[in-house]
Amino acid sequence: MANFYSDTPELRHYLHHPLMKRIVELKERNYADKDTFDYAPVDFEDAIDSYDKVLEIVGEICAETIAPNAEGVDHEGPTVANGRVTYASGTIQNLDATTKAGLMGMAMPRRYGGLNFPNIPYLMAADMVSSADAGFENLWGLQDCAETIYEFADEDQKQRYITRVCAGETMSMDLTEPDAGSDLQAVMLKATYSEEDRCWYLNGVKRFITNGDADIHLVLARSEEGTRDGRGLSMFIYDKRNGGVTVRRIENKLGIKGSPTCELVYRNAKAELCGDRKLGLIKYVMALMNGARLGIAAQSVGLSQAACNEAFAYAKDRKQFGRAIIEFPAVADMLSLMKAKLDASRALLYETTRFVDIYKALDDIAKERKLTPEERTEQKTFAKLADSFTPLAKGLSSEYANQNAYDCIQVHGGSGFMKDYACERIYRDARITSIYEGTTQLQVVAAIRYVTTGAYLNRIREYEAMEVAPELEGLKSRLREMAGKYAAAVEQITEEKDQELLDFFARRLVEMAADTIMGHLLLRDATVNGELFGVSAQVYVRYAEAEVEKHTNFIRKFDRDALAYYRK
Repeated sequence: MANFYSDTPELRHYLHHPLMKRIVELKERNYADKDTFDYAPVDFEDAIDSYDKVLEIVGEICAETIAPNAEGVDHEGPTVANGRVTYASGTIQNLDATTKAGLMGMAMPRRYGGLNFPNIPYLMAADMVSSADAGFENLWGLQDCAETIYEFADEDQKQRYITRVCAGETMSMDLTEPDAGSDLQAVMLKATYSEEDRCWYLNGVKRFITNGDADIHLVLARSEEGTRDGRGLSMFIYDKRNGGVTVRRIENKLGIKGSPTCELVYRNAKAELCGDRKLGLIKYVMALMNGARLGIAAQSVGLSQAACNEAFAYAKDRKQFGRAIIEFPAVADMLSLMKAKLDASRALLYETTRFVDIYKALDDIAKERKLTPEERTEQKTFAKLADSFTPLAKGLSSEYANQNAYDCIQVHGGSGFMKDYACERIYRDARITSIYEGTTQLQVVAAIRYVTTGAYLNRIREYEAMEVAPELEGLKSRLREMAGKYAAAVEQITEEKDQELLDFFARRLVEMAADTIMGHLLLRDATVNGELFGVSAQVYVRYAEAEVEKHTNFIRKFDRDALAYYRK
């Protein structure tokens, strides 16, 4: 019987990374819950066994319910009538299955009804759900929003709202407006406090809101009269039970059709302030978006997995000139690179997630007690790593998902252009990943400062110091040469002290860093399990080497006077 977890052994490999012991120790507070909750682990091995068993359940639901429903959901889609959304019948079945299995609020503490999982197993679940149906992941994965309530809301709000999410209610984050896309400082949805009612009321319009008719909404709104920048924005919690918000329409999208993307109208919608006034964008949305970007990285990896699955299956089955097309070098080359990109982006995703898990757990502990000096150092180290790696994970994973979806159709040939095969849906679904929650270009903007400060190069040097299997030493030497070219390119651009020139080359510099980092991550994985990752390590380092050389030549030979040409 198919199971998305047991059929993807790479996931179990990452569940057993050495840093997991520290992550579980921090998350479980030395297993303090074992005396209160009968399902809480008693030690590290018990925790890993619990993650493993739950991921088996996720894999089973993906194989038996979500994936079989995907095509029907794509065709049926959600509908809107009288300001309310009705999900496609397959989506309702999916939500029912995941809720009954206790898969809502996975990362939330047990005292609110969650499983208290670290982000690693939670994002593995998201990885699988996305492979089954990326559109459904947009609904199920919005349980992420509960993290913002957990981090910034008061205890009464946590008890009232997080418990509902863990019981199966859905969430949305209402940020974007018709005149405020990536520029969230331009948000103008008005929040007005009523002294008489002792509550806030929201008025205005939100657009492109994923799962816009959710039960519980996080809303960015302008609470400070007369302001027009981010300092006048606050975060609010809106409960659909209170009314006041209607769905004007559902967008007619290219892909992820099972996920209703809504335009919302707020008319005196009663809401609660979440956290402090004026910190909505400056603090809370930034935290929310970082989590969302990691979620999109997981969605992208899942889509890459789906594309690889479809391409390999078709190439083994399809015969031309008396042979399966997988035997032709041109097709085999495409497939090997697809798998290498999948493995590289997954390695980067879980490396980033480990960094996030450690610093988030220490942040949470700091609310309960003072951190030791060693813990404060650890927290700062992993927070910086998480902040620097998140834009790489989101940016590169989403680009690779699009490339793999493109190549999946190419492997199918003319059949791939037809709706008879899943690859055309995967292709449509993948396209949004490099756009929402911050375009690839915005990820470059977030990442470039870690290029100029030397943070990426410092991390690369740390990877270079790690031991690899003897047979991989040649690849490691090539990665060292790539790092040298990257360092030289950075120096060439930064010594000009020209911000416009740096902005122009930013994408290439960031990609050079990411290619080198992912190469090292695959070498590390191949050292532990050569059978699983050895081929991808070989293929990816060769691919990355060519990419770095391409960018190096472009930068070295670029005539800065020609920059004027690109402005035209």
